[in-house]
Amino acid sequence: MGLRQFVIDAWSWLNYKPVMADAGRPPSRAFPELAASWLSPQEMRRLAAYKVLASYDNNQAGQLAAAAGDDAALERRELGDAANLVDTALGYLLGSDQQIAVAGAEHADEEAPEPDATEAAAVQERLRQWAGKELLTLRVQQAERAAVLLGDSVHVLAWSPDKQRPTLRVYDPGFYFPQWDDDQDQDFPTRVHLAWELPEDEDAGLKARVRRVTYELGLISEDGGATRAYPWEPGRVSRVTCCLTDAEWLLEDLKRGETLDRLPMDKASFRVRADGTELNRLDLMIDFLPVVHVTNTIPEGGEHWGRSVLARVLQGLDELAATDSDSSAASATTGTPIIGLAGARLPVNRATGQPEKLKVEAGAVWPLGESGRMDALDTSPQLAELRARVEHLLDRIAANSRITAAGLGTLDASEVPSGYAFQLALAPLDALVGSMRLAREHKYRLLLLKFVQRLYQAGRAQGWPGGDSFPARLAWAPHTPTDRAAVLDEVVTAYGAV
Repeated sequence: MGLRQFVIDAWSWLNYKPVMADAGRPPSRAFPELAASWLSPQEMRRLAAYKVLASYDNNQAGQLAAAAGDDAALERRELGDAANLVDTALGYLLGSDQQIAVAGAEHADEEAPEPDATEAAAVQERLRQWAGKELLTLRVQQAERAAVLLGDSVHVLAWSPDKQRPTLRVYDPGFYFPQWDDDQDQDFPTRVHLAWELPEDEDAGLKARVRRVTYELGLISEDGGATRAYPWEPGRVSRVTCCLTDAEWLLEDLKRGETLDRLPMDKASFRVRADGTELNRLDLMIDFLPVVHVTNTIPEGGEHWGRSVLARVLQGLDELAATDSDSSAASATTGTPIIGLAGARLPVNRATGQPEKLKVEAGAVWPLGESGRMDALDTSPQLAELRARVEHLLDRIAANSRITAAGLGTLDASEVPSGYAFQLALAPLDALVGSMRLAREHKYRLLLLKFVQRLYQAGRAQGWPGGDSFPARLAWAPHTPTDRAAVLDEVVTAYGAV
């Protein structure tokens, strides 16, 4: 069968999988949720890619292929290699620790500190206290694992009047739908939807519905005459604010063509806050969208989405699973070989008069005639070849993912003649981690931590005066050991224990 169409986009590395051809043709057994009428066609391919990647992470790629019609895929052996790659890459990305660092705070303890150094140190301490209360380390790891696996993750900030601090939540990137204006050159969207389906609950009497949370930048007043001075930009007035809308629609009320950005507002059921405020274009009193989209890689020109760490090696993982399946089948005949008997006197079933089936088991005795013999089919050479192929595929996957065999811990120490050679072996991993951290640098520095400071200012929290936000960033610990004194101490200790 020839190729029906040739597509190059952010997910074209998945084009080889037949299951991706069903993503835009509902109903599909592999992607039943993509039959929702509120999803636009361009989003279906992205959500299908997320589901394929999640299936690899959960050792369910064979089940997904079987749902698409490949019954033989149910026999696929998946031993956690995809999840191991993701977790290993995540560990190197995060390092052993993450700390918030504010520029200039390191000079606060000097005899003659630089201007604003004392205030920078105070802001750094307050941000670290906020990080502790909001479990920032946990949230970052939660979001970054999704980014490493799926290519994208989403942070959402909100001011909590009860807690008197910004709250941080992590959303599945499959719930994230930014709206871009193709007629304008924009670095960030001016409207973002977070949307997902709520299943039917017969016990509670609730029908199936879709929930959409929208953050949108717009004019403070319809005529554009109203202005506002924000505390982070003293001396400057703005006509722009961010509005929040949180509503639900019954799926049965939606017609064809009423996609996520075109849902009928006259059929919306708006949610209400605990204080009774209806969430219908609620003015948040800020001039930015408190939503941060983190990509695993630097997007290609014209694209907004990241790429999974599994993207370039997914076919290698398929080959590895197929080889593991063959190896499992071969090991069965090696452990319990096929036996050929000649001249044997086989026991006869008295009821049927037919020879009984023989079982190869410990202690079994088969009487043979004078010219009888027994031959066993030796499949161990084939099993050895399959195991060698597994090692070859693992090395290939390690190299092409740039995590390297040294990074995965599968490199034989005897193959490394020196520490310099080991450092060279880790060079692709160093480049990979550097690229991944670069893709996140401005998302945490220019967006997330700046938004936290501005939400404190907007909430008029104590200790947060007006003025420009301090440049703060999330500092990652080194992904490989750099403390030579500590390494030397470990070597001496290990040598003394021998």
